[in-house]
Amino acid sequence: MKTDKKKPKNYSINHLDDITNQLVQETIAVYQKMSVNPIALLQNSKEGLSANAALDFLNISGFTYDEFQSAFKTTVKTIQNYAVQGLKLDAALSEKLIKSFALFNKGIEVFGSVEAFHQWLNLPAYGLGNQTPFHLMDTITGINLIEEELIRIAYGDLA
Repeated sequence: MKTDKKKPKNYSINHLDDITNQLVQETIAVYQKMSVNPIALLQNSKEGLSANAALDFLNISGFTYDEFQSAFKTTVKTIQNYAVQGLKLDAALSEKLIKSFALFNKGIEVFGSVEAFHQWLNLPAYGLGNQTPFHLMDTITGINLIEEELIRIAYGDLA
């Protein structure tokens, strides 16, 4: 007598990567709408993002707590407390987060995955004067420079 046992479905690593990238893209899409133009960015920044936006960024970015705290100049504990209390972030932090979501969207587009982009962020970039892009993320100007470098890479202009 032959028994048919169902085997559990094997998920390849690529399938899991696809699911992860899809979840990342869905999360980014929520915040991407906030920066469709400079006026939308300004208004959404001034209104302030929910503290959960910072936690969303922490989850999708691959940043460690130390990296997050270095880039955003606030502690994860503070963000968690704000989230529990239902508080909004100030305009400067909200703007930096919205720009960072847009930056990650572009980085994933250029490098194919959040992991590859995160790895690139931690390597010296010729187009940024051999500075590590991650170390520029603590200012809006730095985020803009990284975005410009990603555009150059996307168009093959590496010099």
